[in-house]
Amino acid sequence: MARLHLFDLDGTLLHGTSAPVEISRQLGLEAEAAALDREIGAQRIGPPEYARRVHALWERLTPEHVTAAFEGAPWLTGIRETWAEIRARGEYCAVVSLSPSFFVERLTGWGAHAAYGSRFPAVPFTEPVDPSGVLSAAAKVKIADRLCEQFGVSRAECLAYGDSLSDVELFGVVPVSIAINADRHVAALATHSYAGRDLWEAYELVRHTR
Repeated sequence: MARLHLFDLDGTLLHGTSAPVEISRQLGLEAEAAALDREIGAQRIGPPEYARRVHALWERLTPEHVTAAFEGAPWLTGIRETWAEIRARGEYCAVVSLSPSFFVERLTGWGAHAAYGSRFPAVPFTEPVDPSGVLSAAAKVKIADRLCEQFGVSRAECLAYGDSLSDVELFGVVPVSIAINADRHVAALATHSYAGRDLWEAYELVRHTR
């Protein structure tokens, strides 16, 4: 039976940072974005308010900024190699993140079968962000279920990789979960835990798990 590997982005594939912080860094606004990350992490604001405020930070954002942010971000090593191995085994890998889809979707070029993020308008922005397109922790579970249907697997064949509060609901519905450089919200929930900067090493913990 094939398996579906579901990866978070911020703090998981990206080490110690988030896509919004890396995007904002290109505009000299990383401190402001990091402050928003702390607010949502502390649950002082929710995903729609976070999206509205980060969208406002990015009024000067261009596609070139996004490309520079993606290429210069501190990714874990071994992402493409891990996903190539998953594909070679006849399994599936997908990224599901609350970060903007225009950043997340670039990971299909690295080998992800699918990549989902919060829907933002096209860059450069000429319209506001639609709150209905902003993902949440619960939305991650719904997307996971849609991907299961798409790939012909069940929740019982899913593995989730994450690091923080937005991964709690997904960790709660899959049998195998890998906490990567995780905070207290998910570390105690995970079936496996990894600290480091190489995705292959985290994958090795569950590579032969059934």
